[in-house]
Formats: sequence, structure tokens, C-alpha cells
Amino acid sequence: MTRRIRNTGKSSIARGRVYSGRLNLSDLFDSSLVGRRRQVGLEFNGREYTFGEIDARANRLANALTGRGLNLGDRLCVYLANSVEMIDLYLACVKLGVIFVPINILYREREMAHILTDAEPVALVTDADLAVSVPIWRPAELSAEAAVMPNVRPRVQLDGDTPAGIIYTSGTTGTSKGAVLTHNNFAANAVNLLACWEIREADRFLLVLPLFHVHGLGNGLHCWLASGCRMRLLARFEHQTAADVFLEFQPTLFFGVPTVYVRLLAFSAAVAREIGGFMRLFVSGSAPLPAQVFDEFETLFGHRILERYGMSETIMNISNPYWGERRAGTVGFPLPGISAKLSETGEVCLKGPNIFAGYWRRPEATRDAFADGWFRTGDLATVSEDGYFTLCGRKSDLIISGGFNIYPREIEEFLQEHPAVTEAAVVARPDKMRGEVPVAYVALSEAVETAVLETLCREKLASFKVPREFIVVEKLPRNAMGKLQKNLLGTT
Repeated sequence: MTRRIRNTGKSSIARGRVYSGRLNLSDLFDSSLVGRRRQVGLEFNGREYTFGEIDARANRLANALTGRGLNLGDRLCVYLANSVEMIDLYLACVKLGVIFVPINILYREREMAHILTDAEPVALVTDADLAVSVPIWRPAELSAEAAVMPNVRPRVQLDGDTPAGIIYTSGTTGTSKGAVLTHNNFAANAVNLLACWEIREADRFLLVLPLFHVHGLGNGLHCWLASGCRMRLLARFEHQTAADVFLEFQPTLFFGVPTVYVRLLAFSAAVAREIGGFMRLFVSGSAPLPAQVFDEFETLFGHRILERYGMSETIMNISNPYWGERRAGTVGFPLPGISAKLSETGEVCLKGPNIFAGYWRRPEATRDAFADGWFRTGDLATVSEDGYFTLCGRKSDLIISGGFNIYPREIEEFLQEHPAVTEAAVVARPDKMRGEVPVAYVALSEAVETAVLETLCREKLASFKVPREFIVVEKLPRNAMGKLQKNLLGTT
């Protein structure tokens, strides 16, 4: 029988409209939250949660937030340490199309004021007693309200271009800007990492990174939910108990920052070998991993750390291969679907589905961040003949002395080869003759004359690269993810 279709003369397609994929993060996470609902997915503070429980908690909280007036596109700032409640809040926001705005838990009122003014959130969720200009919602009160709400998923029309989060940059060179990341940005990143790092349901994932940072949120939380693996979340990394946690949980997957890997080098050889026996993959990011740490870690644990490169505006860009050479000092190759090139000045420029939608309410800053459709990262790099990218530092860190370009990271890594130097940072100091000259800040594990360091530099480096002064400090200023804050050194 032939079915006749009546032609009404009207098109069901809105001409000129851009259609984004209807699938969003909730759909990506449903493979775990729905498909694996009876499996234990999360461990936190000695308690286990099935994926179904996690889904139900988020649904109930989403309905509680709706009852408080939150709607699609509203912002909700969250100032919490790692917790199940923070996961609940994030998933509830994802389901509602509310924009999740995490705030660094180390910030205080003065540092938070800019974000709260800029994002204009409906409220700030926190346990802390703060004097701020927006309403404060307590997580315990939200949880109590959610407990009596129905476990019904909100009916909100979202697509891949819907903003999911605003991640504020660390602001090391001025006022921090809010990078708007969409459902598509986060989803593309998670799918890439699952494929390239072979993250599977069978993995046991130990997550110690803060969820207020794109590393912990965009990589850690998303890879867990998209893969359906079992994750143990810690409130924070504590080196005193780290060995016991590794041995008891026996993870196969671990994401860390260089300062964490330095701490892991303190494990005994026997403990490190045992951990290396059940681990599958160690990943490092958020700051450069010194080559010395890379080599020492491989000797101790029997694993070559996989180093990669990402940023708040793009999540992950470039990664060393899972299969193949993980080359010390490099960040590897562009991930699938991502194009990378170097500008004439050596700046990394990117295109891909991971690139953010723009800076929140900063149209001029957004325009300045792009050139012919390429996002200008501000990071300087070199590329080997076989395609490995090596980061050389920030474009703003580049020191031009007497017409010569000086890349601080080169000098920093050389200084850190000395057994007494635990950390080194090289910054610019204004100079009447040369415009700028390099100055080195060093943290020492044992006494050493700075003249010795200067002599070594003069023997191995070009004369214009030798720091004009060596300043000994107890430690270098870093943010919560271990990223060096050179603006606090006071010589630029």
C-alpha cells in the first residue's frame, strides 16, 4: 500500500537557522547514569554510590534548583571542595542548562569579587562564611530540599552549543576572564581522551584534582562519567597518605600535576614497584613536567608518564601517544579533530571542536584571541621534524634582551638539573641598555653559592641567556594546580 503524504506548502525547517547536535552532556553521561545504573561508580569518604544513585541525586537537586528559580542560561557559582555534593550540583546544572561557574577554593572574598560581579550568578553555593554581594545557598540545605523532590529528569531543550560552564582563567597577567565552554566542547574532549588514552569501564580511576579546575572537571569527571569506570574521589591530595590510598584502591588510571609527581617520588622502591604493577596510565598536565622528574619516575615506578597540553579555553589540545614514544619534555601531537600551527613568532594557534565559545561578556577580548579563525593560545612552542610539540613558555614570558629572544623555560630546566635546585623561575627585569635581562629565582634543598649557578650557566648557555641575578627563595608562588605565578615574583 502506498502512503500519500499531503504537501502543505510549508517547510518544517527554519531557513537560515544553525542547527547544533541535539545530543548534549546528559546524553553522553547516560551510558553510565542509565546504562550502568546498578554498578558502583563512585567512592568518596568510605561510601559507595551506584551510577543510578548519582543520577537520582542530580535529578532531585535539579528539581530543587528549579524550585528556587534557576532557569536555562542562569549562572550558578560554586565554591566547594571536592565532594559528592559538588558532583550533584554540576550534574543538576548540566540537566537544567544552567551555567556552572566553579571558583577556586583557595580564593578569598577580594579575589572572588571580580568573578561574582562578572558572572552575575543567581547565587553562590558554599559552606564558607563570606561577605559577598550575591545570595549564599548552603549545600546542606539544598540537599535537604532535594531529598523530598521527585526523581524525575527535567524537561529542558538543550543542544551541543548550550554553554555548560564558565571557567575563569588564573589571571596571572591581569583580571581573569571567563572562558565559556559548551556541551560540545566538553563532549568532544571526553570522547577524544577515551579513545586516545583507552579509558574503559574496567579502569579504576583515582581522582585527586580539584573539581573547580578544568583539569579535574573537564578531564577527570567527564572521562569517569563517559567511560563508566569506577572512580575514587579524594577531597584533596595528601602526600602523607597517598601510598596507602594507592595500595588499598589499586587504581589503573591517575591524573596528576608535576608537584604531585614530585611527591610520589618519595615512595619507597618496593611500594613504587607494587603500584607500578597494577597501574595502567599516569597522566601529567596543568604545568610543565621537568624532564628529570619524568626520568626518575620511570626508574622508580616502571611507567613513562604521559604528558599533554591543555588550557581553560580549550580543555585538551595536544597529547603524547598512548601507544608510541612518550617523549620527555614534549607534549606530543594534536589530538584527533584538532589542528595546531605555529605563528611567525612561534605562538601555538588552534582550531577544533574543543575551542571555547568566547570570553564571557568580553567581545573585544574574544576577537583579539582569534586570528583568521585560529585561537591564539599565547603559548610558545617548537615542533620537531617528526611532529612532537615542545612548549617554550608563555608569549608574555618571552624575554627580548638586546634583540635576542630568551625562553625562560630553557634556563629553568637547566638550573633544575643541579641537585640542590628544587625549583627555578626566570623572569624579565627592565634594563636601560638591553631592554630586558633575565633574573632567576631558585628554591634550594641544600646550601649552594649563587656564584656556582652563575658559573654553570656561563659554561653551558649563551652569554645573553645567563641570569643577571640569582635570588634564593623558600618556594616559588604557585596556584592550586601547581602552575607558577611569575607575576607574584615582583621583577617584571
